[in-house]
Amino acid sequence: VMVFCWCQDTRMAKQNPGNLREGVVILETEVLNLELNKDRDVQRIHGSGVNTIDIDPIEGKYMLSGGSDGVIVIYDLENISRKPQYTCKAICTVGRSHQHSHKFSVETVQWYPCDTGMFTSSSFDKTLKIWDTNSLLPAEVFTFEGTVYCHHMSPIATKHCLIAVGTKNPKVQLCDLKSGSFTHILQGHKGEVLSVKWSPRHEHILVTASADSKVRFWDVRQAAGSVIVLDQHNGETAKSSSEAGNTAHYGRVNGLCFTSDGLHLLTIGTDDRMRLWNSSTGVNTLVNYGKVGNESRKSLQFTVSSGCSPDFAFVPVGSCISVYDIYSGQLLTELRGHYNSVNCCIFQSDFQVSHLFFLSMPIFLSGRQAHSLSGRILTEFQRV
Repeated sequence: VMVFCWCQDTRMAKQNPGNLREGVVILETEVLNLELNKDRDVQRIHGSGVNTIDIDPIEGKYMLSGGSDGVIVIYDLENISRKPQYTCKAICTVGRSHQHSHKFSVETVQWYPCDTGMFTSSSFDKTLKIWDTNSLLPAEVFTFEGTVYCHHMSPIATKHCLIAVGTKNPKVQLCDLKSGSFTHILQGHKGEVLSVKWSPRHEHILVTASADSKVRFWDVRQAAGSVIVLDQHNGETAKSSSEAGNTAHYGRVNGLCFTSDGLHLLTIGTDDRMRLWNSSTGVNTLVNYGKVGNESRKSLQFTVSSGCSPDFAFVPVGSCISVYDIYSGQLLTELRGHYNSVNCCIFQSDFQVSHLFFLSMPIFLSGRQAHSLSGRILTEFQRV
């Protein structure tokens, strides 16, 4: 298992705080010149593929990972020694021998947005678990009828504590952390729900993506159905197919990601296309990214930058990470270094140490390839 970290110096912005824009422009131009730094490692714990990662939004210090072996790991990313070469250690592990570990593959992990004292995980074992970080015991367990593909908590909510969950069942379920019960069922999809995301701009707006080729916007305050169903043709019926209207993609939609300001939404489907939508109107902006390979049958975790202008999209495509200019559609570069398919990635902006971090984890390599890695699982993309 390998992790790659892109690290870009932002000290110029700190030296001239009145002109942060200047520092951002430097990041734009130098994203094309990233190379691997082999001085950083992450302790190897997972025995098979890593499906999901998340970095805590409070300190940017702790990273969660969930694997297809059912194991959950918490890493400390901070370099206390300040030495150029260091290994990020695992400080907590929910291993296979743990009494409350997931029985099957962990598909999503997420820190509680307001406190590192709690995190969540969901699994193919049909459960969503709410964990107490200090005791490593589940404070609550939600059980579903179908396989759980994804879940998400709102990063900005102050008026609700709802977790949206996507499962093999077409109905989206909302779990309330306060009451410990299911509070809402959102009906409308005709296929399994592969991705769910709360808006980072409006706390009651939820977006869901399904195998039925549709992406739906919901206002959870309303009892009615979805408020918007994305249409790739913007209301114009496709000439090639009478059934193409009102679909976001021609294939399964398995990836959702809002831009950092919440004004736009990126979607990815198994039709090898990525689309950019106005999140207020639901209009397809028709930005052309070309072919964006997507062979994943599950939820695809991709990410966007924050603090840059324009924003970049980082998308796992095969064994590399493709970097796109979100608003022009231009493929800027491809970050290479993995030996097998990349499964997830996350972008972390950390101005305390004057760097921007980008991490990714691929599906685990087996046999001779895995042995040849010798446990080295973190490197760094840096400026040349």
